Amino acid sequence: MAQRALPLPAARLGRAVRSAGAPTAVSGVVLLLPDGEPDSHRRPSPLSYALQLPLARALARAGQDDGLAAHVVRYRCRGWNATDAQLAADAEWAVEEVVRRYGDVPVCLAGHGMGGRAALRAGGHAAVDSVLAMAPWLPEAGAGAGAGADGSAGADGADGAEPVKHLLGRQVLLVHGTNDARTDPELSFRLAERAKKTNRDTCRFEVHSDGHALRQHRAEVTALAADFVCGSLFGRAYARPVADALAAPPPLGLRMPLAAGFGKSLRG
Repeated sequence: MAQRALPLPAARLGRAVRSAGAPTAVSGVVLLLPDGEPDSHRRPSPLSYALQLPLARALARAGQDDGLAAHVVRYRCRGWNATDAQLAADAEWAVEEVVRRYGDVPVCLAGHGMGGRAALRAGGHAAVDSVLAMAPWLPEAGAGAGAGADGSAGADGADGAEPVKHLLGRQVLLVHGTNDARTDPELSFRLAERAKKTNRDTCRFEVHSDGHALRQHRAEVTALAADFVCGSLFGRAYARPVADALAAPPPLGLRMPLAAGFGKSLRG
């Protein structure tokens, strides 16, 4: 007798990651969205969740004085799945859950790979203040960009490109390794270029010689993420390179190199 497939679990927030010195009240939340796959209805990989925990802990430490809580989102399945845009729908659910649990607190969506696409797509939620997309997986325009999580058209234009107008009013940062063989850095540049026309608070950093996992310059990428998350959620002054990238016209602010030692010698 053939076995019946088990139903997929519901999306859920992972346990809150908070630093020991943080105040009891949560004043801001960063939702980490793991990588996924273009098409798959399989259960999410535990590894993709685990890979986000070090960043969650680092961000919680950086924002402990401001009451930051970090959650790694557990998807229903690991695939985007064309017009279903399931990872984006799960990201939107996670924002709603944050509002239910914590009330009116600022939220940052921080995603890697396919999670970066989910962060960008769900970034228009009213509770979202900022979006951090690391090595985001993005389709070629007209090549299956798909519909939004609510079933609406997933493009600002007729070419099927990923939508960007909904990001107006959010702080947006994209980070991409120049040697990424899995997700095309040029596609994230094109999206950032379109987003900048609508939303001036958009910038993009390039991590030269790094790949999809951004492992070679992990310390700098983590410092950049912490600076952006704490600045966008709590009004802290950005490090000079981030402030310069946000202020610079394209393409300068969209091809900003992430310098070695960011977070140490270059702050201020």
